[in-house]
Amino acid sequence: MANKNGFVAAMDGLPWIVKVLLCIPVLDIVWAVYRIVKGVSKKDAFMVVIGVLWIIPGCVFCWIIDIICTLFLGRPKFFA
Repeated sequence: MANKNGFVAAMDGLPWIVKVLLCIPVLDIVWAVYRIVKGVSKKDAFMVVIGVLWIIPGCVFCWIIDIICTLFLGRPKFFA
């Protein structure tokens, strides 16, 4: 469990510009993995499902949601 929380903490601790760069279409998969790991560590099945579903649509259109949330809120907070 320490590795899961460590990954989430590491992602939360990234500089703002790196978080924004990880929101571009192909790299947005990183935020999908973040949602999956965070959901597993919190034992939140809904967040795990959202993370899994975020992988394919994330490359197509969900990256826009992530980039907007990251620009205004500091990290992708949509279901995270």
